[in-house]
Amino acid sequence: MLHWLPNDGALDLPGGLRLSRTSRPTVKRHGVSTPALCVVLQGAKEVLLGNERYCYDAEHYLITAMALPIATRVLLASPEQPYIGLVLQLDPALVGAVIVEAGQLGATPRAVRAFDVSPLDGGLLDALARLVHLVDAPAADAGFLRPLIVREIVFRLLRSDQGERLRQIAGVGGQAQRIARALERLRAEYDRPLRVAAIARDLGMSVSSFHHHFKAVTALTPVQFQKQLRLQEARRLMLSDGLAVAGAAYRVGYRDASHFTRDYRRLFGVSPRRDVARLRMAPSARSASKSWKRLARCAAVRSCVPPSITCTLHERALAIALPACQSCARFGWVLTMVPSVSTTKSYIMRSA
Repeated sequence: MLHWLPNDGALDLPGGLRLSRTSRPTVKRHGVSTPALCVVLQGAKEVLLGNERYCYDAEHYLITAMALPIATRVLLASPEQPYIGLVLQLDPALVGAVIVEAGQLGATPRAVRAFDVSPLDGGLLDALARLVHLVDAPAADAGFLRPLIVREIVFRLLRSDQGERLRQIAGVGGQAQRIARALERLRAEYDRPLRVAAIARDLGMSVSSFHHHFKAVTALTPVQFQKQLRLQEARRLMLSDGLAVAGAAYRVGYRDASHFTRDYRRLFGVSPRRDVARLRMAPSARSASKSWKRLARCAAVRSCVPPSITCTLHERALAIALPACQSCARFGWVLTMVPSVSTTKSYIMRSA
């Protein structure tokens, strides 16, 4: 698969498939997960959820069943044997349809952790390989076969020990569905005071039962979940929108800037000012900035970029807010969305 991705970077393929490559271990990167199947074809990777660590390699895969604040890092990679990762986004509607067609709608759901690692069996690996190789197939063949293979992959996952997480993704019954509703509410109201008793009451749960099932699914308490959402959004606001520390803290719901700074340092390891300065001064970020200046001179690109746009840096990449422009590919850059808990659409230009 290296011929599709000869250099470090990421490649987005049709059908919610994403290939990524890196030639060296990475530092810890914070973000928000999405329901997905994550596979390592070469190397090893680690995902941190709360105080739990999920490591997977070429013999194991990871399922992420809910949108949760996480940190990730590549553990094993070298120029001779680069890390190669594959992520398949799992559409809840499609997962629900496969559950119905497989006759498993009436199965008794259990509350399980939203993330888990399982051994990668030959049947699942074969289906993933066929899905990736559709890149080289004629468009008509790929368009017909791709949804069939994705359904096969979902069916295989449903029949494996990851079946309960597939049911979480589809939102099929049980306490996990209630926790999913709570997560949606917390993401929508992350900047407001947390009222656990009100949320539990609206879900028809006692406070103690809500706390128990929330941590069983997310590995976080409601307070920890909200705090990580706030801090990640504040980081995005400082990098993408240029907000000052106090302004970002207030925007995400903090009323005490010193409290915000302590929490920020605890999560990211440095103060907000040093963190933002470090990300903006990263060597690869400066290179990206030069590439953006060249890219902005293209008339085709200039036509889709607002004249007043301010380009800042997000995780060693350009963070910008603009419509997707196909001509950007001429410069070897890929436009993808930055995970955000806000409704603002942010995009990043990553080196392909």
